[in-house]
Order: sequence, then C-alpha cells, then structure tokens
Amino acid sequence: MLLAEDQHVIRGGLVALLGLEPDLEVVADVGNGSDAVNAALVHRPDVAVLDVDMPGVDGLTAAAELRDRLPACRSLILTGHGRPGQLRRALDSGVAGFLLKTAPPDDLVAAIRKVAAGERVLDPSLAVTAWDLAADPLTPREKDVLRLVAEGAEPAEVAARLHLSAGTVRNHLTAIVAKLNARGRTDAVRVAKESGWI
Repeated sequence: MLLAEDQHVIRGGLVALLGLEPDLEVVADVGNGSDAVNAALVHRPDVAVLDVDMPGVDGLTAAAELRDRLPACRSLILTGHGRPGQLRRALDSGVAGFLLKTAPPDDLVAAIRKVAAGERVLDPSLAVTAWDLAADPLTPREKDVLRLVAEGAEPAEVAARLHLSAGTVRNHLTAIVAKLNARGRTDAVRVAKESGWI
C-alpha cells in the first residue's frame, strides 16, 4: 500500500503501525497528493491511504486522479473532520473507503484489508452524514470560476484564464452567490468547500 500524509509524525506512526501487520506492506510514504500519484504510478500499490488535507493536491483530488490513471489502486481516505462536503467529494471521486483519524488503529487495519479485498468502508460515525448530503447546484463552469476565486484570482484574471468575458464571469459569480445563498464571493467559496462542491 501507499501512504500519503503531510504530518511527518503521523505518517511515521502509521508506517510503523502498518509495518507490524504481516500481510500489509507500505511500498511508499509521501507528504502530498502529487507525490502520492507519482509514487503510485511507480509502485502500483493495491491501496492508497490518503489524508484529505495535504499541501498542493489534496487527498480527494489525488484519489480521483488515481481512479483515472491507475484503476487497480483503490483509495482509502483518512480525515480529521467528517464534514459532509468531504464525504460528498470522496464518493464522487470513487474512493473505496472513508475513515476518521480518530478511529482505533485496528479499525484502520481492518479498513485497509477490506478495501484491498474490493469492499467499501465508511466510518460508522459518518453513516448518518451520508444521508444529509445536499445535491450540488453548481454547473461545471461555475465550479471552474469558483475554484479560481478560491485561489485568490480576481474576476478579470478568472476571465483571462478561462477565456471568458469579464461580464460572463460576473454573471457566473452572481449566480453562484444566489444558488449558495451566500453573502458574497468569499462566503460562496466557504459554502462550496464545506459542501464538497469544489
């Protein structure tokens, strides 16, 4: 398996813990999503255990890329927060498992084995959350606009990068704010991130 976790102490502890299991082998451990994808393409693990919040490419984006580029590698997401948006994005990314970091070590080991065996795993404390997932109201283009705004781009830069007119970007932002019942662009970014839509 491959392990991606940006916090060195946690990653080292997980590598040591998993190394105690006779049927599990960590073939690579990395600190960000880009390195996770690259290492997976080299080592071709059966399972990638990915932290959600990593610098650069996050775990959910890495899981989606692994699904497309290395379908035999199944992803198990680890997170410190069980927000509905993360769970929504995880399901949309085709992950095989979603587990909280507060789970007991035995649960993590069991989850890895289940994911490797082709099963799906959802942290029991998140089962009710799964029912509360709201449908994504944003169009793909609105998501493109909002992702760039989330990166700090101003409307003129968004227009240039997406090859749109400034008026079209303003119209998209107005529609996004209205759809998300947000107070403005910054609030719309927050709502969309918490909901897992961007």
